[in-house]
Order: sequence, then C-alpha cells, then structure tokens
Amino acid sequence: MHKVNRKTFNEGELETLCRIIADTNDGLTGSQIEYFLRMLKFKDTDPTLTKWKRLYNALANRQNQTNSGNCVLSFISKSFAPSRYIGNKDFYYDKLEKINTILLFHGLEFKDDGKFHRVLSTKTLAEAEKRASRLTERVTSRHLHPHLLKYCKKELLQNNYFHAVLEATKSIASMIRTKTGLVSDGAKLVEEAFGGSNPLLKINSFKTESEISEQKGFVNLAKGLFGTFRNPTAHAAKIEWNMSEEDSIDLFTLASYVLRRIEKSN
Repeated sequence: MHKVNRKTFNEGELETLCRIIADTNDGLTGSQIEYFLRMLKFKDTDPTLTKWKRLYNALANRQNQTNSGNCVLSFISKSFAPSRYIGNKDFYYDKLEKINTILLFHGLEFKDDGKFHRVLSTKTLAEAEKRASRLTERVTSRHLHPHLLKYCKKELLQNNYFHAVLEATKSIASMIRTKTGLVSDGAKLVEEAFGGSNPLLKINSFKTESEISEQKGFVNLAKGLFGTFRNPTAHAAKIEWNMSEEDSIDLFTLASYVLRRIEKSN
C-alpha cells in the first residue's frame, strides 16, 4: 500500500476527491473525518472548516510533508474499506465510481476488495471523459434491459469490455435465480429453469409444436451465451481474451434480449 503511488495529487484532483468523500449531502461526517485522520496519524490542521476543506487541508499538509500521494490513498483505503458499507452497497459503489474517475489519472482503481489496482492511466480530461462515456452512450442508445446496465455500469464507465462481458452473463443468471429460487449457475441453471417437458419457466404458452420448439431454441441460446462468454472470461487470463468494443455491443444486445424473455416468462 505505501508504495502504490509516489506521485502527488495536484490541487484540482485533491479538491475533487475531498468534495466527493466529504460531500455535504452524502459524504463522510465531520466526526468520521476526525476519526480517520486520527487513525492514520495525519494532523487535522483546520477542524473548524467546512468538511471538504478540512479534509483537503489535512491531506494537502501531509502530502507536502511526504512529497507523496500515498496519504490520500491511505485515507481512501481506510474510509472506504468494504466491510464498513455492508447493507449500503449502492452508496458504496456510487462513491467508488466517482473516486476512481480521479484515480484513473494516476493509473489506479480502488475496488471492492479494498485494494488499489493498476489500470491504464489517462493523461487528459478529454481522454478520461471519452473513456467514461463512449461505450456507455452506445449501449444506452440501444435501449438495453436495465438489469443488464445495473450489472455492467462500472465496467461500461471504464470501457472494460472483458469484465463487462462477464457481468452481463451474471445478470442473466441473477434474474433466473430471482424468478425461480434455483441456486445453480450457467448452462445447468438455464436447463433447470427452462428445459424439460414441463419447464419451470416458459417463454410462451408451451402448447403448440412451434412454441415448444421456440422454448428449446431459447434454452440453447441462453446456454450458448454462458458457454461462449461466461466460461472463457471466468477462466481465461484477461490478456488472453480479445474482446472488441463491437463484439461487446453485440453481446449486450443479445443478453438484453434474453433478459427480456426471462422477465416475461411465467
């Protein structure tokens, strides 16, 4: 941890981070800021100031003393340890998403495992905005199923096609489990939910030969998604999985179709 980032955060980066962390409406409280500063043994230089300014001055002072941005990372690591946000997941991921927008300039990402990870850094605001919006805009324009977007939001914002693919297939399994109470995964889950002569879930009336054939085709389609995308991404190293933006867009469209059929099944 202490060797992660020798580079200091500039004034604008540090201010933005402090405004996110100590936001008036949903940020850390004054007592929480005091607690973490004391835990890290950082001098609370201006305890009477507005929360974000108080945090900014404390971290800026420490950063100037050490000539390193590690103090900022230490504060993030302590105050956003995942165990502190059990039962408050949406708030947690929203904060991480905003924090990581700044960390991206330093080639870092703080994940929900409580650790910093190296990622491809950005050098300009234009590049950061482009990376954060291009794929999301293209996906949104296709009006994809909201359940899919919920699972892939973080990965889409980072144009992380590899993990966006994995999360897309997870969203399908999640919806099936919610509707059925089943606990299996992948092709087995699809077969248990939609397969057999009297399926647990039916995408149609399942009476005519044509409807039965459509159900079987849907089972093969859904199982194919898991076999083609979920299994390789889950077991292959990221560097070995060449997922282009075009392929990922096509996958999301297909996954969205599967989700809509699952949602309407009975």
